[in-house]
Amino acid sequence: MAATQRRGRKIMMEPGELDAFLGAQRTCRVATVSADGAPHVSPLWFLWDGTSLWLYSITRSRRWSELRRDPRVAVVVDAGEDYGELRGVELSGTVEVVGEVPRTGVPLAELTEVERLFARKNFGIDDMPHDGRHAWLCLTPDAITSWDFRKLGSP
Repeated sequence: MAATQRRGRKIMMEPGELDAFLGAQRTCRVATVSADGAPHVSPLWFLWDGTSLWLYSITRSRRWSELRRDPRVAVVVDAGEDYGELRGVELSGTVEVVGEVPRTGVPLAELTEVERLFARKNFGIDDMPHDGRHAWLCLTPDAITSWDFRKLGSP
């Protein structure tokens, strides 16, 4: 279970709001740690299943090699242009690889619904296309922090 948010409670998202926001958004920013300790951030499509964030990453990417060496990650999903519209979620924890690497589509019960929902959300189709270059990472967050500046009201 993710840690409870202590600061910013006035603007934090309630569980239903958080699920709706993560369900509607498409792109997240994934922060990893390089071998020399430098941060690395990259965009990626994702799926939120209500408990875990699913990331479908290219296995020959810098992100993938960094996460295989050190699976700790922070992920931000945000939206809004003007200050009073800003909202978002930061999720952090440790990722786990799920399925074969790279993913070729071998049936795996744990991925059946994830792949169906990811394909529908991001490609508008029901069956996940497998290209032999990607694999699944699952983040069940240790901590979730959210904000929705729309809750502040107009000045």
